[in-house]
Amino acid sequence: MINFEYARARDVSDAVRQVAANPTAKFIAGGTNIVDLMKANVERPSLLIDVTRLPLTRVNGAGGALRVGALVPNSDLAYHPEVQQRYPLVASAVLAGASQQLRNMASTGGNLVQRTRCAYFYDVATPCNKRAPGTGCSAINGLNRMHAILGTSDACIATHPSDMAVALLALDAKVHVTGPSGDRVIPIAEFHRLPGDTPQQDTNLQHGELITAIELPPEEFSKNYSYLKVRDRLSYAFALVSVAAALDLDGDRIHVARLAVGGVAHKPWRDTAVEDSLRGQRADRAVFTRAADLLLRDAKGFGHNTFKIGLAHRAIVRTLTQAANATPQSQSNKKIQ
Repeated sequence: MINFEYARARDVSDAVRQVAANPTAKFIAGGTNIVDLMKANVERPSLLIDVTRLPLTRVNGAGGALRVGALVPNSDLAYHPEVQQRYPLVASAVLAGASQQLRNMASTGGNLVQRTRCAYFYDVATPCNKRAPGTGCSAINGLNRMHAILGTSDACIATHPSDMAVALLALDAKVHVTGPSGDRVIPIAEFHRLPGDTPQQDTNLQHGELITAIELPPEEFSKNYSYLKVRDRLSYAFALVSVAAALDLDGDRIHVARLAVGGVAHKPWRDTAVEDSLRGQRADRAVFTRAADLLLRDAKGFGHNTFKIGLAHRAIVRTLTQAANATPQSQSNKKIQ
């Protein structure tokens, strides 16, 4: 691991000021991702600003929405009574991720900015445009079983690893940030980026900007929802494909649909045209199959990961069916229902 300096932020303004003043400085909270990256020599910050003692650990209701502080641990978020009651899709997605020990450490804000688990990104002996722009993408012609099938570019086919972010996208959450230019709110759909020609930029955060809270909207989808994660083993594994589905039903007809997919792109993937196509339709397998066809119409495999197209199709249909039947996937018994 490289040498680095460490400082503890006195308050939010101090944290922002210290990072903004140093182009190679980074924030650190739970450290469940950045420390691993530093050990692998992928991240090389000259200064780490510890934000763990900032007053960003509360969950508050306001105007029907729910505001979750950026330093709320993932475990606390998943087991918070109001989150479980009003936003069980979020609780389910968080519990599908990592291990209990990691969820105890990982922060809500940190979860959103975690970086890809692409093996080539972590291996500094191989070319990687995300780690060293302009060197090439080793995954395109390499071992790419875990990689993206949607939204790819010639520069990168990595995937975003978060489970929580997939559920937040389905619910239209908002990300509150503060930085050198003041406060702003970023819709979750605009927070993460597709790789394009700049895969080294995972998010639309500016240097020195700190996530302060996640806002969950008043619309809850607390009955007809499901989060399904398909992976190589039943625990402590990243998604091959994950699906967050939420429905508002009027009898057997779909009034509102939300659908987001993880493990398939450089960012959590949502296509509002697919959701629009479900509106007014009967909640049955034939309709869900057409929705999956539409969402995956531009999917492209790269050899080892081509199987993901069929897997994603089946997962979408299964998750929508679970949501329609109000039988959400269990995260304590992860056997797919």
